[in-house]
Amino acid sequence: MPQQINPSIVRVALVDDDTGFQKAVAEALKLASDMALVSVSGTLAAGLKLLKAPPVDILIVDLGLPDGSGIKLVQQAYQQWPTCNIMVSTTFADESNVMKSLEAGATGYLLKDSSQQNLISELRSLHSGGSPISPLIARKILMRFRPAQAFTKAPVKADESCVTLSAREQEVLELITKGFTSNEIAALIAVSHHTVLTFIRRIYAKLKVNSKTEAIYEARIQGLLDK
Repeated sequence: MPQQINPSIVRVALVDDDTGFQKAVAEALKLASDMALVSVSGTLAAGLKLLKAPPVDILIVDLGLPDGSGIKLVQQAYQQWPTCNIMVSTTFADESNVMKSLEAGATGYLLKDSSQQNLISELRSLHSGGSPISPLIARKILMRFRPAQAFTKAPVKADESCVTLSAREQEVLELITKGFTSNEIAALIAVSHHTVLTFIRRIYAKLKVNSKTEAIYEARIQGLLDK
């Protein structure tokens, strides 16, 4: 049975099929006395059904739902719950999904690499009128609107590193180098196994490699790891 929620409490609904992320969000919000997780759904259909109920204050949506794109839910929520702040929280960092989400009505876009405390801070910012966006996403948006001349190629030094990893990617890379498995890494940094695999795919893509051995070798060449 649903419990009575203090009207001053920020009500949060989550639509995400990643059970590990569901648990992480629930645990994070338990630490926030001013917020409450009032609904958890794992499919697009369940999310759309949720919109028939009174609006929540914050709706967190994943894009990769098993029965369709979360962008459809963002669009419908924007129309049916105009007072609700919509946060996309996903592993998709490509420009197409970012721009489609923002155009559909999302007011925040975070990649699934935030700590519990950071997630709470970002949700508070969203509720108070901010638009929290992961740094990688913010850079993509800025690059989209830069004038063409800003992309003029500059000379690149032969020994200059061309790869930049996020703090979480660097942490995962270092744990991989120490021999930890993806499941062990998930437990160590308190994220889901799925999220760790996403970090690994990003690392491989940035380093242009296809295996752990190649990643470690290339990362050392690039100066991302101690020799």
